[in-house]
Amino acid sequence: MEGARNMLGGGSGVLRRKPVDDIVSETDGGLSRSLGLWQLTAIGVGGIIGAGIFALAGAVANGTAGPAVLISFLIAGIASAAAAFSYAEFAGLIPRAGSAYTYGYAVLGELVGWCIGWDLLLEYTAIVSVVAIGISGYFGFLLTHLGIHLPAWMLGAPGTEPTGVPHGSYQVDLFAALLCLLIAFLLNRGIRTAARVETLVVALKVAVVLVVILVGFFYIKTANYTPFFPFGLGGAVTGAATVFFAVFGYDAMSTAAEESKDAQRHMPKAIVYSLAISMVLYVLACLVLTGMQPYRDINPKSGFSSAFAAVGLSGLASVIAVGAIVGILTVMFTFMLGVTRVWFSMSRDGLLPQWFAKTHPVRKVPTRITWIAGVVSALIAGFLPIGAAAELTNIGILLAFVVVCVAVVVLRYRRPDLPRTFRTPGLPFVPAIGVLFSLWLITFLKPETWLRFAVWFVIGLLIYFTYSRRRSLLAMRTRPGAGAPTETRRGD
Repeated sequence: MEGARNMLGGGSGVLRRKPVDDIVSETDGGLSRSLGLWQLTAIGVGGIIGAGIFALAGAVANGTAGPAVLISFLIAGIASAAAAFSYAEFAGLIPRAGSAYTYGYAVLGELVGWCIGWDLLLEYTAIVSVVAIGISGYFGFLLTHLGIHLPAWMLGAPGTEPTGVPHGSYQVDLFAALLCLLIAFLLNRGIRTAARVETLVVALKVAVVLVVILVGFFYIKTANYTPFFPFGLGGAVTGAATVFFAVFGYDAMSTAAEESKDAQRHMPKAIVYSLAISMVLYVLACLVLTGMQPYRDINPKSGFSSAFAAVGLSGLASVIAVGAIVGILTVMFTFMLGVTRVWFSMSRDGLLPQWFAKTHPVRKVPTRITWIAGVVSALIAGFLPIGAAAELTNIGILLAFVVVCVAVVVLRYRRPDLPRTFRTPGLPFVPAIGVLFSLWLITFLKPETWLRFAVWFVIGLLIYFTYSRRRSLLAMRTRPGAGAPTETRRGD
């Protein structure tokens, strides 16, 4: 019995755990180790900085928090850091693909790992689609201002009714769908090539943000900061709930641990660096935005472009708009990378068919999974309005944060002997902040979000109990007379 428990890592059935020692000592899983520290950091920054600066900051300042929007970002950043520290400890301890799925599987059991992994498949895919739809809207706006008019049928999903399209006619957001396929194509070129492009675009995005901060600094009027809390402290806290979804992205980046040259050293640093860099830029950008205009005059959709146009810098406003479009592309890259690596890890563990875990013999990427994720996100982006697509997001990621924060405490007490390259500070209080804040944010979600989550969750449970529970590699190890299963070669 003791031998069986050691082999399983503890527990049986749905509670069986994937042993941490086995995970760390696993041989190469078929992915290419090509990413250095700064490439990983760029992927993290790419996933964090996007709509938060270019859209959410203006919207929250205008109608929720006023100049205290920077307090909203600070509160959200502290809560996000509580989870980020937990992710950093796991990333250094278990440098394998899968992120929260792998951590949950190793510490809290197979069923918990499955549920989190299954949820993240939907969440990350939906985020890719939502961002694509948002970029498509900016793209259409810019083309119109340039005098280029595309056929109305390709400008929006059914139900959006773009001007000139008869009610109920066949429509598609073609540009959003093509963007999803473009990101899938880029990821299939190999992680080294994809990361180089991502790093270049992130550098461009950060440069645009720095220009905004440096130039905007000279147009700040300190009178615009008064009153600082026009909606009270409650407005700043409510704003934190809104902008929280702009201060994660490191979770998706952590799924690339198996493609890092030195994951145990670089992954924890990349997680902390990416969040720290992003928070500094967020706070400085908020100071500039609310200093340039009274909060009531800030455009909730294009805050910075409108602010610079209002002070006579229309040319720079256009540059900011283009930079925003290009920069937000990096969010799509980070989260599509995340969904493919979670799927790859679940398939390699036998919870999903191992057919999906095949990697390209030369490029060392999970080609099948990447194209499927690209096509599915393209269909969502092309045929669902942005509101319906957005309702598929958020809850799974918040639950993943809860699982990781709980798991880091459990494993610290269960296996204090494990070598950790990074240790979450203030245990168990810091992870507790991550848990409580995530649970609090879940209460803000709409009933429609809960309904869609429940449907997806039930489908996942049906798949787990009819297929995954019997086919997982851990289940195969415990069958009478069964030896360790032989994994398929990833390049075959």
